Amino acid sequence: MIITTTNGVEGRKIIDYRGIVVGEAIMGANVVRDVFASITDIVGGRSGAYESKLQDARDTALRELQERAQAVGADAVVGVDLDYEVVGQSMLMVSASGTAVVLS
Repeated sequence: MIITTTNGVEGRKIIDYRGIVVGEAIMGANVVRDVFASITDIVGGRSGAYESKLQDARDTALRELQERAQAVGADAVVGVDLDYEVVGQSMLMVSASGTAVVLS
């Protein structure tokens, strides 16, 4: 499955649009609190633990996006956008959205 932020795939023609697909991952309050509690690995203002949790959430959102695209018979997702939002007071949501398409 091709997943891209561009509006198309070079050398391939979009022959069918299957609709918008979205994948989300939400990190609960305990995960955020645990990450901040383990800030001891901050070097130069960066937290490896926090970056790792964000990567996990991003990977989960993209995997869910891909699964939903496959479920509608797509072989690519174009125009992918990643968003990061704070939900409530202590939860972080990563969402990935794009257009599921069939390529020639």
